[in-house]
Amino acid sequence: MLSAAGAAARKENDTLIRRLARCVREYTLAAVMAPLTMIGEVAMEVTIPKVMANLYDNGITQQNMRVVLIQSLILVLCALCSLCFGVASAAFATKAGTGFARNLRHDMYYCVQDFSFSNIDKFSTASIVTRLTSDVANLQMTFQMMIRMAIRAPMTMILAFISAMTISVKLSLVYCVAMPILIVVLVLLVPLVHSIFDRVFRTYDKLNNAVQENVHGIRVVKSFVREDKEIEKFTDISGSIYKDFCKAEKILALNNPVMQTCVYGCILAISWMGAKMVVASGNVPENGLTTGDLSAMFTYTTQVLSSLMMLSMVYVMMIMSRAPLRRTYEILTEKPDLTSPAKAVKEVPDGSIDFENVSFKYSAKAKNMALKDVDLHIPAGATVGILGGTGSSKSTLVQLIPRLYDVTEGTLRVGGIDVRDYDLTVLRDSVAMVLQKNELFSGTIKENLRWGNPDATDEELVHACRLACADEFIQGFPDGYDTHIEQGGTNVSGGQKQRICIARALLKKPKILILDDSTSAVDTKTDAMIRKAFAEEIPGTTKLIIAQRVASVQDADMIVIMDGGAVAAMGTHEELLKTSTIYQEVYSSQVKGGED
Repeated sequence: MLSAAGAAARKENDTLIRRLARCVREYTLAAVMAPLTMIGEVAMEVTIPKVMANLYDNGITQQNMRVVLIQSLILVLCALCSLCFGVASAAFATKAGTGFARNLRHDMYYCVQDFSFSNIDKFSTASIVTRLTSDVANLQMTFQMMIRMAIRAPMTMILAFISAMTISVKLSLVYCVAMPILIVVLVLLVPLVHSIFDRVFRTYDKLNNAVQENVHGIRVVKSFVREDKEIEKFTDISGSIYKDFCKAEKILALNNPVMQTCVYGCILAISWMGAKMVVASGNVPENGLTTGDLSAMFTYTTQVLSSLMMLSMVYVMMIMSRAPLRRTYEILTEKPDLTSPAKAVKEVPDGSIDFENVSFKYSAKAKNMALKDVDLHIPAGATVGILGGTGSSKSTLVQLIPRLYDVTEGTLRVGGIDVRDYDLTVLRDSVAMVLQKNELFSGTIKENLRWGNPDATDEELVHACRLACADEFIQGFPDGYDTHIEQGGTNVSGGQKQRICIARALLKKPKILILDDSTSAVDTKTDAMIRKAFAEEIPGTTKLIIAQRVASVQDADMIVIMDGGAVAAMGTHEELLKTSTIYQEVYSSQVKGGED
């Protein structure tokens, strides 16, 4: 069982690594050159102790200036070569590492753009941000370490050990005692920290979520004087990360004293044994070990054991990167729930909409349907009002039209064709939505409007804004249409934001226009002017208006009453006043409140 589980884990890790290796792409040459130049650096570093030994034994001790000059020149050349190889290796590794991270972020972001709403619901926004930033940064560090340190450490250890063996096999056996001790300690420590690091990265998601939520809702936080509570929440999460990191580092810190003990123990053993061998040989190279050889052995001892320490750091880094590796892999391999069919329809004939016994639930595990047996037929160019209480699935109904979600049961047709047969881009280009939660992006008003049509002229922008009753207040800004909008549209009012979003939707010149409670922040007079402009300027566009006010929909060709995820009634204003109890109650309450 254990071997099967281990084999499965290795297979999974191999799959993860192979998938991420594709992100190297155009930086493959740099990724290959980094370890190759590193091997050159290591070769020079291992050669230097040999040259130093020759310099001391055959030059200084023998007072031979010719040997001293030659060996000194070789020593300088080796040092310069080592420096050049090291600089080149660092440059190649940096280029390969940053390029790998760039491609990985690109691939992940590209995947996120293809996600459906249900895919995005699977990951929190904060988690996606963490995976694109912190996780990728960790993987970049690991990748750079792998192509440098993971090559440097074993090469140094092997070459230094071989060089030490050429000097004295007997002294070299000291390493064979120290190395197993370090390996055993490392194998015992690493599993203890893996679960801690895994927990740390999940906590980072919570930290990012807390920060994002606080900054996004800072006005609410301040208006309710909840700064202290938010600080307390942030401190608790940050404290959890601090405690976990401290716990992991305390465990890993045990590796260092063991390493130092082994290094100094080896130096003492080699000093004792080596000194006796030097004395016995009379410090003559032909008779055995010399002082120069002994000094080289000290250097090789440091190189071998420090390389083992370096390998332990690489191993720990790899363990730390397993969680980010898996988390990025989840993004890269997440399959979009909604895709265009192989032979997709490339044109929407008209704006007619037909719901045929449509039922829908957000999750396959959900017990209850959000929409139940909706049967609704809307001709092209019609204006349809949708009313209903909170939670009656009004927004859910219209989100199925541009195929933001797929129906669970039944059939939904646009232009007489099943929405699942359309190319997604074509379908969504034919449907313009002004969502209940309006979003503007940082940039000028012009840039935000051109989300609807990148090629729109200034005259088209102004015309769309006049239809949405936005031109007047935009012209009142000092910079007019070049006024900068802060992220989220925080520097304009709710009503102004809604009208800019409506103008942006109109610039698409859609066959279907969906207004999801998108005039709730404007006064009734402006609301009436917008509806009148729609009727006169875009008569061929099918318009779906979700509203809370009867006045916003009473002139519609048809009004649909939603209740509990089902169509409770439909008809004109006059018909519903006679037949629908729900509509009568809403109308009566609003008339009494002076809404009409």
